[in-house]
Amino acid sequence: MKLIQWIASSLRLKLLSMFIILSSVPLIVVGLISYHKSYTVVSNHNKASTQLVADQLARNIDIMFEDTERLLELGKNPQVLQYLYSQSESYPEAKAILQTYNLYRETYKYDKVLNISFVNFYGKGISERKGVFKLERNPLRNPYFQYLVQYPDAILRIPHSAPSAENNRLDGFAYPKQNALSIIATVKERITHEVIGFIVIDLNDSFIDDFLTNTIIKNSGFFYINDQHGTTLFRPAANPTSSTIIDQIRSVPLHLQHGSFILSARSKPQFVVYSTSNQTGWKIIGVAPFHEIIAEANGIRQLIIISVLLSAFFAISLYFFLNNRLILPIQVLMNKMRKAANGYLEAKVTPTGSDEIADLGKSFNIMLEKIKTLIEKSIRENEQVKIAELRTLQAQINPHFLYNTLESIIWMAEAEKKASVIKLVQALSKFFRLSLNKGFDWVSIKTELEHAQNYLVIQQMRYHDILNYEIRVDGELQDYPILKMTLQPLVENAIYHGIKNKRGQGLISIQGYVEGTDIILTVQDNGIGMPAGRLAQLREELEKPVGCRSTKDGEQEGGFGLLNVHHRIRLYFGQSYGVEMESTYMEGSKFMIRIPKRKGELTVEKGDDRR
Repeated sequence: MKLIQWIASSLRLKLLSMFIILSSVPLIVVGLISYHKSYTVVSNHNKASTQLVADQLARNIDIMFEDTERLLELGKNPQVLQYLYSQSESYPEAKAILQTYNLYRETYKYDKVLNISFVNFYGKGISERKGVFKLERNPLRNPYFQYLVQYPDAILRIPHSAPSAENNRLDGFAYPKQNALSIIATVKERITHEVIGFIVIDLNDSFIDDFLTNTIIKNSGFFYINDQHGTTLFRPAANPTSSTIIDQIRSVPLHLQHGSFILSARSKPQFVVYSTSNQTGWKIIGVAPFHEIIAEANGIRQLIIISVLLSAFFAISLYFFLNNRLILPIQVLMNKMRKAANGYLEAKVTPTGSDEIADLGKSFNIMLEKIKTLIEKSIRENEQVKIAELRTLQAQINPHFLYNTLESIIWMAEAEKKASVIKLVQALSKFFRLSLNKGFDWVSIKTELEHAQNYLVIQQMRYHDILNYEIRVDGELQDYPILKMTLQPLVENAIYHGIKNKRGQGLISIQGYVEGTDIILTVQDNGIGMPAGRLAQLREELEKPVGCRSTKDGEQEGGFGLLNVHHRIRLYFGQSYGVEMESTYMEGSKFMIRIPKRKGELTVEKGDDRR
């Protein structure tokens, strides 16, 4: 799942995946189908062709035996019958038989026939090589002759290289020194079909060796011959591994006339094919390494693999070409856009070419220029709006305070307190001198404290019986700048909405301290305080924009100046600063002004401190 998300997050990876899938997957599918088809066709073709070779080899052996076994017709020759039937020696008959041998040889060209012999039950015989002879022992003691007596229509084909044949050789027969095989059949009386003797035809078995030597399977395969009982009669001598493989095949039953199978040999799998000779019943068995049988299919597989690899290489090369021409410019543009989104508006693109991506880069550069122009314009407008709002707030504060102060002076004049009026007017004069500040919006905390103190002097003269105050601010904080007319509205709020509404002596405490990187100025009273509901409502009013606050409610219970001070501070310092409040009904309220601890960043008129 993570891999899919990773690929989906990048156009480059998606394009690479698309190229690989669209090029390699069809080739792999087609390659697998082609390989499976070719493997099946080639394998079946090679198996079938090898089977035809085995069948042809069996047929060649059958033809050789069929041609040779025409000599068995000599057993029907009257002179042969007479010779075998007679007990006496007859030289003319023997001579005629030998002449018949020559006639057959000249007619059928039997090059492979080594000798032709006849023998009767009494051991009397005649052959090409030995002439007339007499066996030293009874012929019926030989198991081959015994078998033929029981089955007179049978024809035996006995290779003398086989152990059983060596143990049952007939004494008196002129066997050649080289390996040979014998064809043995009965000689019957014409009318009664009674067995009167046997005919033995000796063949040079080199023709079978020639068949096996000249008939091969692929590069290293070979053929060999087993008899009906699984005994190996002929096999190639040049192959040193043939004995091991032949021993493994001997354990596999070969019941069918012909067939093939895969032998899981100890070294490599072997393909085995076999066929049966109709004349002899021998099994002609061929063996070849299976990888040679399917070598052509393996070649096709390699060709398919090479094709897939070349196609993948072509797809990747095409991908990198398109990446340099398409994806790379898009990535550059994307990185520039990310920088621009983070506020770096100088992240311009250097377009190359004249295609759509180049046009997109040019449009991006134009967009950045327009954004910069709009931002600069917006900053200027915001500054002008901020100054206008500040001036408006200050204009709202000054008349409000002046109204309350003049009301106190009128009250004292009516009471004919001339000295108090003079003192109050002097305090008011100092108050407004500090308020004007030559048009600057910023004063030092020291000046702002004097400003608040003058206001408290004025108010104490009016409420001398219920108002006391104290100011405790660290001397190191008094040089830091603050917006003018910040403390006075909070002091005014504490008097009119706190102390004035509660019986008993009132106390206003002004304190200042540092909290982290901020300066905290507090105005605390022991007045009537506010209920929890009103406190929550006033806090909600503080969080509203200037144009959305409820002026009527603020004037009635929370203090018009309190809201103005809060919004003035936020206009300059941001949402993290302003006025915070705590209040407990019938116990008092505490208002905290939070401003950043900055020195030297804002212009403060030093002349403001002059008395």
